[in-house]
Amino acid sequence: MERDPRELGGAWQLSQRHTFIAPSGDLARYVERYWVVTWDYERPYRQLVAPLPNVHLTFRDGRAELHGPSSAHVHRELTGSGSVFGVAFRPGMFGPFLDGPVANLRDRVIDATTVFGPPLPDPVDVVSVERFLRAHLPVDDPAAENAARTVAMIAEDTGITTVDALARRRGTSVRGMQRLFAEYVGIGPKWVIRRYRLQEVTVRLAQGLEIDWAALAADLGYADQPHLSRDFRKIFGEPPTHYAQRYESSGK
Repeated sequence: MERDPRELGGAWQLSQRHTFIAPSGDLARYVERYWVVTWDYERPYRQLVAPLPNVHLTFRDGRAELHGPSSAHVHRELTGSGSVFGVAFRPGMFGPFLDGPVANLRDRVIDATTVFGPPLPDPVDVVSVERFLRAHLPVDDPAAENAARTVAMIAEDTGITTVDALARRRGTSVRGMQRLFAEYVGIGPKWVIRRYRLQEVTVRLAQGLEIDWAALAADLGYADQPHLSRDFRKIFGEPPTHYAQRYESSGK
C-alpha cells in the first residue's frame, strides 16, 4: 500500500491540533491529563494510534465512551472537521471507578454511562468535566495507588526489562504483580514494560541515531532483533525502519 504523504515529516500537524491540560490538584491522583484534538481534512485521514496503559474517557458529538487499554495499535479515520475531548486516567487509577477488574475493559470501547450514568457534562470543557468527575469519585484504594506507582516506576526506570526484576523491586512475586495489573491496570506487566522500552526506541529513531539492533534487543530483554521488531510493529503499526521514515523530512 502506498504511504499517505501526510504521515511524513510532521505534515499531519497542518490538519490537526493537539492540546494537553493538567488536572486540578484534587484530581491529579486519578487523572494524568486532559486532551483535546481538533481536525480538518478535505480527504479522510487514517490516523494510527499507538497504545499506552491508560483508560480514556472521551466526549464527542454528544456521546461519552470509555476506551480500555489496547494491546496493539488501532486506526481511526478522521474526515471533515471535528473534535474530541479526552480524559487520560493515570494507569492503575481507574480501577476504583469500576465494579470489576480493569482487565474487563482491555481492547474494548463501552458507553461511559454504564459506569458513570447520566447526565453527561454540558458543555464539555475542563470545568464541567472536572465537576462531573468529582461527583463520581471513588473511595480511596491503596492497591490502586500501588499499581500507579509501579507503572510510573516502569516508565522512569529504563533498567527494568523483565517482570522478575520489577517484582523484586516492588517486593512481591511475579504472580502477585500479574494479579495487581489485571485488577488495576488492565494489561499485563510484561506488556507495560515492553511498551515503555519500545517508546525509547521511537525516540532514537526520531533523532536519526544509528542503532545496533542486536545489542539494543539484548539490552531491552529480547531474545533477538526479530522479536523486538515483531513487538514494535504490533504497537506502532510498522517495523522500526519504516517508522523512521516519518521523521526523515521533518528536520527532527
